[in-house]
Amino acid sequence: MTAPTPPTPPFRDPHSPVAQRVDDLLSRLTLDEKIGFLHQFAPGVDRLGIAPFRTGQEALHGVAWMGPATVFPQAVGLGATWNEDLVRRVGEAVAAEVRAMRARDDRVGLNVWAPVVNLLRHPLWGRNEEGYSEDPRLTSALATAYTRGLRGSHPIYWRTAPVLKHWLAHNNETDRDTASSSVRPRVLHEYDLRAFRATVEAGATAGVMPAYNLVNGRPNHVSPYLAEHLRTWTDEELLVCSDAGAPSNLVDSEHYFDTHEEATAAALKAGVDSFTDHGTDPTKITARVRGALERGLLTEADVDTAVRRQLSVRFRLGEFDGHEEAGAYDTPEHRALAREAAEQAVVLLKNDRGLLPLAPGTRLAVVGLLADECKLDWYSGSLLHRVTPLEGLYERFGAERVEFAEGVDRVRLRIADGTFLHVPPAGEDAPSAGAEAALDPALLAGRTDLPPLTTDAAGTELALVDWGEGVLTLRAPDGRYLSVAEDGYVRASADQPGGWVVRETFRLEPHGGGHLLRHLGTGRHVSVTAGGVKVAEEPGSVFEVVVTERGEDAVARAAARADVVLVVAGNDPHINGRETEDRTTLRLAGQQERLLRAARDANPDTVLALVSAYPYAVDAGPLPAVLWTAHGGQAAGTALARVLAGDVSPAGRLPQTWYADDRDLPDLLDYDVIGSRQTYQYFEGRPLFPFGHGLSYASFAYADLAARVGESAVRVSFTVTNTGSVTADEVAQLYGRAGEPSVPRPRRELLAHRRLTLAPGATAEVAFEVPLDALAFWDVAHGRWRVEPGPYELLAGASSEDVRLRTAVVLAGEPGAPRPVRERGLEAADFDEQSGTEIVDRTRTSGDAVTPAAGTTGELLFRACDFGPGTASVTVAVAGEGTVELALDGGPARAVLSTETPTAGPYDYVTLTTGLAAEGVHDLRVGLRGAVRLARIGFAG
Repeated sequence: MTAPTPPTPPFRDPHSPVAQRVDDLLSRLTLDEKIGFLHQFAPGVDRLGIAPFRTGQEALHGVAWMGPATVFPQAVGLGATWNEDLVRRVGEAVAAEVRAMRARDDRVGLNVWAPVVNLLRHPLWGRNEEGYSEDPRLTSALATAYTRGLRGSHPIYWRTAPVLKHWLAHNNETDRDTASSSVRPRVLHEYDLRAFRATVEAGATAGVMPAYNLVNGRPNHVSPYLAEHLRTWTDEELLVCSDAGAPSNLVDSEHYFDTHEEATAAALKAGVDSFTDHGTDPTKITARVRGALERGLLTEADVDTAVRRQLSVRFRLGEFDGHEEAGAYDTPEHRALAREAAEQAVVLLKNDRGLLPLAPGTRLAVVGLLADECKLDWYSGSLLHRVTPLEGLYERFGAERVEFAEGVDRVRLRIADGTFLHVPPAGEDAPSAGAEAALDPALLAGRTDLPPLTTDAAGTELALVDWGEGVLTLRAPDGRYLSVAEDGYVRASADQPGGWVVRETFRLEPHGGGHLLRHLGTGRHVSVTAGGVKVAEEPGSVFEVVVTERGEDAVARAAARADVVLVVAGNDPHINGRETEDRTTLRLAGQQERLLRAARDANPDTVLALVSAYPYAVDAGPLPAVLWTAHGGQAAGTALARVLAGDVSPAGRLPQTWYADDRDLPDLLDYDVIGSRQTYQYFEGRPLFPFGHGLSYASFAYADLAARVGESAVRVSFTVTNTGSVTADEVAQLYGRAGEPSVPRPRRELLAHRRLTLAPGATAEVAFEVPLDALAFWDVAHGRWRVEPGPYELLAGASSEDVRLRTAVVLAGEPGAPRPVRERGLEAADFDEQSGTEIVDRTRTSGDAVTPAAGTTGELLFRACDFGPGTASVTVAVAGEGTVELALDGGPARAVLSTETPTAGPYDYVTLTTGLAAEGVHDLRVGLRGAVRLARIGFAG
């Protein structure tokens, strides 16, 4: 007799509803097994045939951290395409490569952490390269396209499970784990939440990752918005994955909780389902969860809720049905798509005199620090293919017509005994630094298999580049960068600067008639010792910098011999503006400005091509042509060459405002886009280049604008005609603005856009259905969206400032109403305007309060407060120590309430009451003095 086959458990039945299957599997897991699932690296359960699972596979613009893969343009470059179809196809290709790479390496995860939905509010943010746009609608359109590509088209199974980053209001690396973003309700709803909401509602998102920062005084990892907003936007279970190390930050750096058990419990109950902490070691997190359970801070039901969400994602990926996909890797289609994306990302910012495209037979000088570079960023994969701008131009125009001058300063470093730093030969058999796959590349150490630097009488000529603010790289003649490994020795060992702590950057510090050379990664000075050159705790060697050639001289010589000069300038994505480090200025580094000036002085036909992760403030006036592209991945050089040659007409559009000067920028930590007049929506100055800007080799005419108001939408249509002589893409943009707003509204706001290809003479009709609620604003007086009655202007054109057509419609809307303060009181954070305040957490779990910014007095304005037939008294809920003053319509203080003694803590509120006689409708001004937190104001008759 044979043993009967055990019945298939319900969770293995692909015909049962997913929710039932999840419940069945959850019921079979022990508490310890479920706790294990809460860490990023969830162990397998052999008795149930469940494999290990990890959350998190970086895939922002290609598969990252797992070795070679197709590298597409940076996310901000994909944003510049304004092309949802293209971005969806990029997502499809990335997901296919994830599946293909997983088939040979099971460390590759299917839960991908992409895209980044943070808005590019401030151009000095170090991670500007990771987002799509400063505009929430453009961001959500492209993020939705990318997630749909990552999800795949199978009716049941997801190819990958995308997680959106980083929830919420996160645009600063400075103090990023302790800084709080003060986000008023209108900014929260109209700006920061909007991009996430539309992407989640589109249905191809598996979850989100909270950001490191705090919002309104509360860490994002314990944010009530996860439950109040995120999880209300979809019926699907969403998996919330913590950012790396953030759960520990709740205690260690933020000091928000006293113990890790309290912090872990609070995060889990707020909605964090997977804890990314302590690398691959789950023991600390699981111990904290067990401790929280023992202390009664958590229940098993809380654990079940989080595990259920993770299992739901795993079922969607087909894990329990044996669903596998072969995927596709480095296919001709992927290579072609990488080139197409790079071409579509190129933005022509200026083209006076029709200098571009380059005339046939042009003798070209290609100069600049990025002319022969194909830079990668922290979230890039390793390159399978690589074409620099110089290589692309050689291939397109012929090497005989292209002259190259990099523009580095060539130097020797001499010490007191008269000898120079010497780079020993690496040897022909020395391996390349390679592209080792690592789940966390921050853990990769520097190389120690090459000989350290020494000194000799002749020395080695080094290529010195100043990337700004005195941050230098030094490169040996064989192309290897000077780097410092864990043993402290200086070697020429790195293919490029990189790593979580960059080990290839230095600073020259004046000292005793020469310079000390400080290694920035370790903070130590470079010393010449008998065993070789190394960094040391003691004072370093004093170096004399002997310049053998100035970069400007080489550039000027090449420029003078050419018909046209192409200066390729920009940034290295690992230096002066990256994750953990914000930029300090919009200006190009001084060395690159000198190279540009040298080229322009030698040849007026100088074209500037900026290859960068963010905008710059450059003096474009003297230049006949300027282009910008983000770091464009493996095909960047080919794409740029084809645009310059006119094989492709540029049609990229700026996804964010390019400001003319640092003085145009608000403080990096000022998140009030309305009050501080930020982004194209509110900025009232003159930008260097506006949002949506980009030129073409063709010209386009707009005509026949019509708008018709329907029951739930406005139908807008117009025509676009290619009046030029070449086939080209145009990005038609539709903006709206309220004609008679009762509150500050955007100067203009993107409502819709479309990228279309037109042959010469061809005309296309562009039509949009604009939902009426796209013209709504968040009414803080009543806590909901409202479309105001009155006229709305509709603007069609080629950028936010290049408006070709305009018309107006009148909407019935909903009239505003005064605040019924006598009946409902006022929540302090629901102000109309403010000065000198910040929003903070009312309690650790929910609610907001308002306090004066440090060292200031603050004021809140609440417009149109209806006191009804009359009030006799006012009460305020306050914590801390200080004074609250109330005045009506700009008059003197009518009520003053002060705490006699400080409250026990910031969350220990007391109620203060005093007389206030008021009737009818008035504006209410509330002054705050001292370290007081105001949560609520109430009125009584």
